[in-house]
Amino acid sequence: MAAGPQEPRRVVVVAAVVERADRILVTERLAGTHLAGHWEFPGGKMEEGENHRQCLEREMREELEVGVEVGDELHATSFDYPDRTVELHFYRCAIIGEPKPVLGQRMRWVSRAELKSLRLPPADLELIRLLATRSLARRRSATAGTDAG
Repeated sequence: MAAGPQEPRRVVVVAAVVERADRILVTERLAGTHLAGHWEFPGGKMEEGENHRQCLEREMREELEVGVEVGDELHATSFDYPDRTVELHFYRCAIIGEPKPVLGQRMRWVSRAELKSLRLPPADLELIRLLATRSLARRRSATAGTDAG
């Protein structure tokens, strides 16, 4: 039986959008990886049996040696690359501790204006447009609790 064209593999990626003092945390993809040299929001591929929160907790610990408080999902999208389809989920996150790029990757805190000038994966561009038009900072409503978050 002849093999037909192989379906691109599907990868689920979960990423953290971390904002601190009007700057957003980005890291650079390592040489030898898919989209090497592109800047991205930290995170990574889900492993078998993980949910989005568990994936982000593991990835942030492995990549930046920080804990993470996972907030609301900001954006979800799917993007077809020639060799794979990436299903991306971006979450508003707060990190616990100071991030240290432990895998040799570069890390930067950038303004929203700088974000637009970075070389980012095509799958991230919708989120970049969203970030340009709205703040990540949570505004407490009158019905919200008074505890610090």
